[in-house]
Amino acid sequence: MWSTVCLGLWLSQGSAWGQQVWKCDEAGQVRYADRPCSGASEPLSARSLQPNVADGLRPGAARAAVAPAIEPASAPVGRAANVCPGDSEIRAMETRGNSTTFGDEERQFMQDEVRRARQCRTGRGRYTEADWAISREAQAAQTRLSARERREARSRAEAMHAAADADEEDRIARQQMAEDRLRLARQNLRRNQRAAEAPSK
Repeated sequence: MWSTVCLGLWLSQGSAWGQQVWKCDEAGQVRYADRPCSGASEPLSARSLQPNVADGLRPGAARAAVAPAIEPASAPVGRAANVCPGDSEIRAMETRGNSTTFGDEERQFMQDEVRRARQCRTGRGRYTEADWAISREAQAAQTRLSARERREARSRAEAMHAAADADEEDRIARQQMAEDRLRLARQNLRRNQRAAEAPSK
């Protein structure tokens, strides 16, 4: 293509100069000159090459000859879809969360799960189906008799939410600090009550 463009430019000038154009084949490479070449060569008339000259001088052809090859940019990798509970599941979670059979901690956890599910529906966090399986297991565990099992199930679900949502991680950390302070205050209160009730010697 480049040789065609050069030939076109040359012929546009050569026709005015009246020069002979020679097509040269040297080691498989074709070039054009104003005199016979050392390798195989043949004279060409400007008239016979005029159609090719017109093609070679087209702006699109010239740009294609000199423009560098450009690879198309790869498509941006899309973010994985956020998996969230559906409307019917969230309504069922709300119903269970308002049950009077739960203690305060269990009811608060169930209501927190409803809030987190709704946040997920608005695009908050990055959840998978496996994440919500942990949440469902923790919700079901809140009806167990063992307080330890209920607490451990809540901890697993909260760890999952903290990993999926940075804002929720911060909220859970603050909530745990508040619960720790409350637990410590209750322990101190009970200790003081026992000390006050102990008979003096």
